[in-house]
Amino acid sequence: MTGDKGIIFNIKKYAIHDGPGIRTTVFLKGCPLSCGWCHNPEGISSRPHLVYRRDLCIGCGECVSACPNDAISLTPEGIKTHSSLCKLCGTCAEVCPAEAREFIGQTQEATRIMELIEKDMPFFDESGGGVTFSGGEPLLQPAFLLQLLEACGRRGIHRTVDTSGYADTDTVMAVAEKTDLFLFDLKLMDPEKHKRFTGVSNEKILSNLTHLAKEGANISIRIPMIPGINDDERNIEQTATFVEKLPNIRNIHILPYHDAARNKYEKLGMNYYFNGLQTPGESHREAMSRRLARTGLEIKLGG
Repeated sequence: MTGDKGIIFNIKKYAIHDGPGIRTTVFLKGCPLSCGWCHNPEGISSRPHLVYRRDLCIGCGECVSACPNDAISLTPEGIKTHSSLCKLCGTCAEVCPAEAREFIGQTQEATRIMELIEKDMPFFDESGGGVTFSGGEPLLQPAFLLQLLEACGRRGIHRTVDTSGYADTDTVMAVAEKTDLFLFDLKLMDPEKHKRFTGVSNEKILSNLTHLAKEGANISIRIPMIPGINDDERNIEQTATFVEKLPNIRNIHILPYHDAARNKYEKLGMNYYFNGLQTPGESHREAMSRRLARTGLEIKLGG
């Protein structure tokens, strides 16, 4: 994608957990991490997803007739899509009267995204809100992200970037010049565990976070609280030790695990590895908050 176009998978209006005030959150598709607890699994792949829900299919054959590539056939077992022929154009999802087919991931022009954002400016002005670019990983589409950040800046719209921090430092710093607030995920301090559970080492992430903080970026740390993975005392102590040395950290948000995304994994045909995992109890959440409070930062539970 160029700066004029990018791939998104959702735009959420009236968001209240993605930065200050009422916000419009733009979700960019594609992420270099593959966290097993990700609550937006549809954003991990940079390619569009074509989802078929057989339980909703009425066998009308509209998608078969509409497909410009003859990639769909109607069989006794239901609709079959031939992957070698499918161009992921999304036509079948557009014509399906039962919404049994869904196309996730659209190429959009930056000008069109800005038209949608500008409609919400009265809410931003009234609440002190703005736009949040999330994902996936928005830094994976740097030219598109920078163009949107620049356009928002010209209109005086507050700009937040929700990121894992896994990107080239040059990209991170270029984005920082046009960003008012970073929501920066900090998942695990141990590099081996980080790689095991996210697919990548945390070396680049920690380096970029340190660089951003020292260069004066405004940062909120977000820690997903995943039982049995990063909620142990050792990881929390290491996290506190690391964060308390950084300047310009605004606060720390603890985001307790929940399984609300389980149905997304099923719909996408992806394995969900945390079946049976429970949301951390209140006492455990509070204990984690107390450990992190030694940083002297404001600790928030939830979004």
